Amino acid sequence: MPDEYVDEELSQMYEEGEAKKVLDSSTFQKPIKQLKVRKPVVLSPSQTVGEAVKLMRNKRFGCVVVAEKEKLIGILTERDILMKVAIEKGAEVKTVREVMTPNPEVFEPEDSIAFVLNAMHVGGYRHVPVVDEKNKPLAVVSVKDIVGFILDHFPEDVLNLPPKPVRSTDQREGA
Repeated sequence: MPDEYVDEELSQMYEEGEAKKVLDSSTFQKPIKQLKVRKPVVLSPSQTVGEAVKLMRNKRFGCVVVAEKEKLIGILTERDILMKVAIEKGAEVKTVREVMTPNPEVFEPEDSIAFVLNAMHVGGYRHVPVVDEKNKPLAVVSVKDIVGFILDHFPEDVLNLPPKPVRSTDQREGA
């Protein structure tokens, strides 16, 4: 599985011996390349939606990026498949191009995490592609990546939680 994670250039933040992290407004001004993200699953637009679904299932990914000649042209998400294919028959014959979201909003590794968060919130996106200056797909930032980034700032608070939430009872104890 280590092959699936983007190389060290995009994962510099996760070196051992790192100082305690602080979560404040400046945290979200850090570049995207500091998120721990996986390399994208890339398909051509002529492949079928059925092929995309199999890859998404096998790689446990919620989307695939669509590229022609190594340039991003779209993104195909679980939501695209549910809204545009699931009620119809034909996932095995429909092409990715017919179902993908063309020209999705993209970011570059140096863009701040705050911009990604804003785009995800305003646009309702769960996945945002990260590309290089030539529009070549490098990674996909998911909501899970953002949550993981935030939780990394509170490891003791999360790891030391009891297995289940402690809830108060409405009944009095005793006689």
